Amino acid sequence: MPGAAPGLVLSSGPLKMAYVRGLIDYTLAKRAVLDSFRRGGLDRLDICDAHPELLRAAKNIGVAVPHPCPVCAKESLRQVRYVYGDQLKHLSGRPVYPENWELALSKQHDEFRCYTIEVCTECSWNHLTACCLMGRRYKPRQTPQTRARRGAKLS
Repeated sequence: MPGAAPGLVLSSGPLKMAYVRGLIDYTLAKRAVLDSFRRGGLDRLDICDAHPELLRAAKNIGVAVPHPCPVCAKESLRQVRYVYGDQLKHLSGRPVYPENWELALSKQHDEFRCYTIEVCTECSWNHLTACCLMGRRYKPRQTPQTRARRGAKLS
């Protein structure tokens, strides 16, 4: 997805991209926290404080991240996505599982937020990686050019 956060793991395919708007990348905030930690401004206990439920979600349904933990340097970094929104009712606040569940939610609900969190299952490092708006409201409208291209493909 153009402009996606560097380590962001998203479901692939055009349908996923069709329902996403307003991606916020928290890489700079993460960098600032890690710089402060490395300079001694923050203690390891200040940044390695993942909630037990977040750790459990990371271990059981998190998606492996292809780089090591920035704190302990172990290969135990995972990403977990959560969805929140008034329209989701009892589903709000749940981790995204199975992997493409947010696609079904996007077809059924006008708007909700999807948060991606990076979690180390070894040292409990955790940081918000990205947030985006999703839902039917963000499905792109067909332009005359898109309709013409689709018509040409069908012929």
